[in-house]
Amino acid sequence: MRKLLCKSGIGIGLALVSSAALAATQEELLGALLGQIQMYVLIAFVIVVIAGVYFMRSRDKRQTPLNEIFKGSRTIHSVGPNASITECVRLMTASKIGALMVMDDGRLIGIFTERDALNKVLASNLDPRNTKVSEVMTKDPYCISPATTVSDAMQLITERRFRHLPIVDNGKVLAVVSSGDLTRWLVQDQLGEVQELVNFAAR
Repeated sequence: MRKLLCKSGIGIGLALVSSAALAATQEELLGALLGQIQMYVLIAFVIVVIAGVYFMRSRDKRQTPLNEIFKGSRTIHSVGPNASITECVRLMTASKIGALMVMDDGRLIGIFTERDALNKVLASNLDPRNTKVSEVMTKDPYCISPATTVSDAMQLITERRFRHLPIVDNGKVLAVVSSGDLTRWLVQDQLGEVQELVNFAAR
């Protein structure tokens, strides 16, 4: 009888110990799981914050006025109204540009682009040596002020399919902005923003 009670006691004791050990293991697993969940929540929160900051700053950058981007003097490639198409194309090729301002006594009267050379000269079988730029240029081109924002300029380029926009202030041409200029500036600026955010996340 004593042996039976002893065995029963030992069995109960082992069961209690096993239950306690199992409970402790479950608590440790639960604690580890909760810790992992908290870590994932924190990582997700950091990602959301970084993405929010990135898009907010990107949107703000698009409100930058053009005079902040094109500071200082910029070369204005221009010709007179009597310049031949051959002269214009040679100048554009040498300067690696896609458009020329046509000026008359310091006043902007037109713009001549690669598209004009193709559509109005070559497609019309005109002799480029004997055709004046004033005959085929785009007269009275759409101009923007230095205070125009990057966002507004991009919208004009997209909606009206402009490739070049003269920046004019009080009748004076300050610069010519192209779709490539704006895209390049936005990409470079966003790369800088991404690097800043990566450094922030690393810290």
